[in-house]
Amino acid sequence: MPKPIPIYRPRKPQDSQYYQCVEDHFETLEQVYEDRFSRQYGFWRNYVRQVIYRYLDCGILHNGFARVRCGDCGHEFLLAFSCKRRHFCPSCHQKRVVEFGEWLCEEMIKAVPHRHLIFSLPKMLRRYFLYDRKLLADLSRCAWETLRVFIKEVNPDKGAVPGAVIAIQSFGDFLGYNPHAHILLTDGCFPDNGMFKVAPHFNPKALEEIFRHKVFRLLISKGKITEDMVTLLKSWRHSGFHVFYGNRIQPGDKDAMESLARYIIRACFSQERMTYIPEKSKVIYISKNGKEKKEFEALEWLAAMCSHRVIKLLQ
Repeated sequence: MPKPIPIYRPRKPQDSQYYQCVEDHFETLEQVYEDRFSRQYGFWRNYVRQVIYRYLDCGILHNGFARVRCGDCGHEFLLAFSCKRRHFCPSCHQKRVVEFGEWLCEEMIKAVPHRHLIFSLPKMLRRYFLYDRKLLADLSRCAWETLRVFIKEVNPDKGAVPGAVIAIQSFGDFLGYNPHAHILLTDGCFPDNGMFKVAPHFNPKALEEIFRHKVFRLLISKGKITEDMVTLLKSWRHSGFHVFYGNRIQPGDKDAMESLARYIIRACFSQERMTYIPEKSKVIYISKNGKEKKEFEALEWLAAMCSHRVIKLLQ
């Protein structure tokens, strides 16, 4: 006997604690943001209003739907329109995450070894990227130029370049503002002849020094810091810059590659780890490892949510 066709059950976003928190407090947040949160989370961006209003309409049949009908059996159901917004809408963003992972592995990634790298900044410099969001795109270019310079040092072949996918994330575990670059990098480079050449070695410390230099030059060119401040930062025993360098991912390990591709563009929060207490207007958020939790005022939690975005740069 053929397996029974599963019944389509539409999601009910309005029943989620996240939806209820947004619906209860967003209008108040917009009114008080400039006075209460702009100093901590940066200026209010007008497009946030449009994103949230579209999210509140997402997946609800009363706001519009398509009638889907099977041409063979005649079975039909109603499919509510979605907002197609990234990051703020958990459902729409998750669809994009899955599609991005599949597209990257099938269309972009070459059958060569890869590695996962993370370039991080010291706390003192993060505020400049909070108040000037255009610097986030420049940060991805700093990461890319760092990799190009480093590859030329370890590989003398003329014209040798690596392949990389760079995603800038701006959030930490509890939505703190922490801009850093996630990189899916070929473990080697492509010389002019097109033949892949595996990198002989990677030195995270050398990468960190090049990246630090690039970031300093960027911030000086934009008038954010001075040479005196650079001298001060260089005198620190621990610079605050950090490069994480992951294990090699073999060409045939498609599952690992897709998981990493999804991870680098993940949303800034997880619905499963938040609890909304409407009576107290509080949000309790649990850390990724499940060992810590933090209590937020609902308005503050939404303000932190609205401060984040992700930029992707493909090379």
